[in-house]
Amino acid sequence: MQLKSITYPACPGGPAHKWAKPNCGCCPARMQTSRSTPCSCPSFRLREVASMYFTMIAVFLVILVVALQGSVPRGSDFPYKVPLDPQGLLELSWNVSYPEQAVHFQLLVRDLQFGVLFGMSDRGEFENADLAVLWSDGHNSYFGDAWSDAKGQLHMDSQQDYQLLGARRAPEGLYLLFRRAFSTCDPKDYLIEDGTVHLIYGILEKPVHSLQAINISAIHRGLQRVQLLKPNITVPELPSNMKTMEITAPDVVIPSQETTYWCYMAELPKGFPKHHIIMYEPVITAGNEALVHHMEVFQCAAEFDSFPHYNGPCDSKMKPDRLNYCRHVLAAWAMGAQAFYYPKEAGLAFGGPGSSRYLRLEIHYHNPLVFKGRRDSSGIRLYYTATLRRYDAGIMELGLVYTPVMAIPPGEDAFLLTGYCTDKCTQLALPAAGIRIFASQLHTHLAGRKVVTVLSRDGRERQIVNADGHYSPHFQEIRMLKEVVAVFPGDELITTCTYNTEDRSQATVGGFGILEEMCVNYVHYYPQTQLELCKSAVDPGYLHRYFNLVNRFNDEEVCTCPQVSVPQQFSSIPWNTFNRDVLKSLYGFAPISMHCNKSSAVRFPGKWEKQLLPTITERLREPVPRCPPAPGPRPAAPVPLNLGELRRD
Repeated sequence: MQLKSITYPACPGGPAHKWAKPNCGCCPARMQTSRSTPCSCPSFRLREVASMYFTMIAVFLVILVVALQGSVPRGSDFPYKVPLDPQGLLELSWNVSYPEQAVHFQLLVRDLQFGVLFGMSDRGEFENADLAVLWSDGHNSYFGDAWSDAKGQLHMDSQQDYQLLGARRAPEGLYLLFRRAFSTCDPKDYLIEDGTVHLIYGILEKPVHSLQAINISAIHRGLQRVQLLKPNITVPELPSNMKTMEITAPDVVIPSQETTYWCYMAELPKGFPKHHIIMYEPVITAGNEALVHHMEVFQCAAEFDSFPHYNGPCDSKMKPDRLNYCRHVLAAWAMGAQAFYYPKEAGLAFGGPGSSRYLRLEIHYHNPLVFKGRRDSSGIRLYYTATLRRYDAGIMELGLVYTPVMAIPPGEDAFLLTGYCTDKCTQLALPAAGIRIFASQLHTHLAGRKVVTVLSRDGRERQIVNADGHYSPHFQEIRMLKEVVAVFPGDELITTCTYNTEDRSQATVGGFGILEEMCVNYVHYYPQTQLELCKSAVDPGYLHRYFNLVNRFNDEEVCTCPQVSVPQQFSSIPWNTFNRDVLKSLYGFAPISMHCNKSSAVRFPGKWEKQLLPTITERLREPVPRCPPAPGPRPAAPVPLNLGELRRD
């Protein structure tokens, strides 16, 4: 709000006075007759009071500006950074304040034209999105909190929750600093939660006379996925005898296509003794920050004495089949992630007897602008030590077995499948003192939309191990947990995945293929045990009964002959409401086949078939969004910005 100073006409013989009333003589030397119009001219005391009043207002405004400037984070206070667009024109940095329950953003616009859009939506759509918008009509510029409806039309939000903290120019471009609470309790706003956040952006290349005039379908736009709410974890002290090893691509030419998975085989020195990996971080070739989407380093199976060298696309027919046996994850990084630290008590063992010397680096290049001739030597830098920590860290698979008996009908918007690590398995396989889960990597294929793993004890859900309500199969990383989860013998770990198959006409079955599905949580824990896989699937006999039932209640016959595979039987089902509902019900009550496996892929001794589903008597309560205290009315009006003045700074 601007205070305007109004100057009224001067009275005869006297100067103009800012606070004088119109048509009022205010000259003390002039005597007013009884016929004169009565007038209350300010006395000296009244003028003095008015002067003091407005001086106080000016002082208050100065203090307010200083306070606001003090609350603006400095550039060094933004530890997380990610390029938003492939060209690197927009770069986002941010920090997380858990005491304030807010995120502070710093958006660098390298080549500002007529504005930018930045925001969040459920899966990266520009419809039903929550946006902060900077726009210009060619003369004046404005910043405001907006939302888009189901048709993509922009509207000014009645509750302005993107709070502009400042704007400044630098040689590299314009910096916008703004703040957003995790939860605003505004139905038009996105709720910032743990897990993946789909960020969207747009660049305005022409002036627009109003927010509503922005046509989002006609602008340069895109999305970027990040984990906004990074855990606030203390970095452990690193030993002085720590060494590093870089597993990087050997100066490859990034293919001129949108998506490439590149595989490169590396080899540890012969006789490399056992070490502990205690940290790793990305190594990104300068200029390729927007192209390297995610990377993983896998260790190969120890039962093979050697693996062929390979450097090329992972889906090439020239890739040796033996590389498919390199699946033990050593490190995983995705865009926006920082260095990964192991807890001070544990390290990930590699090298030594029983450990393969062969490693496979896999890099996902995302090149939507189809750049040609870009060379890349990105990869992952491992930090390791010969001074072994107290515990070896382990990796355990939770969720569903890779089998076609678990299937999702076509045309489903949110179909749930659940995998169990039962109390019987943990009772047998875990040490009495239990294990500590400190990190987790969720995994599905293309139909996955949500993943959650819950710890249950004595029939009561106790704690969420990891959850991602906006999960994307295109953004998978090992995430450090906000707090370590203790799992004891007799506990249950229940993993549920939500799938969307609205774009499919056939049932989607479980399996290794990209168009088949998985539901997995790779949990990282210590101390390492013999239990490497704790997963389940529906009992095959009960699924056979389902196929028989479908035959009885449908005109079309579903072949249940022994020689017909489960995928073929699913593909012949007419997916009416009855068949869908019965399948959902089957997965909700039928006994399961438990896979309580050692690292040798052999099950622990015991009876594991036709196991009853765990009984849950008490569920965790859904978290209630915490609304920030109302800071007072914020009118639904944009904040004007004088970018011309910023240019002169």
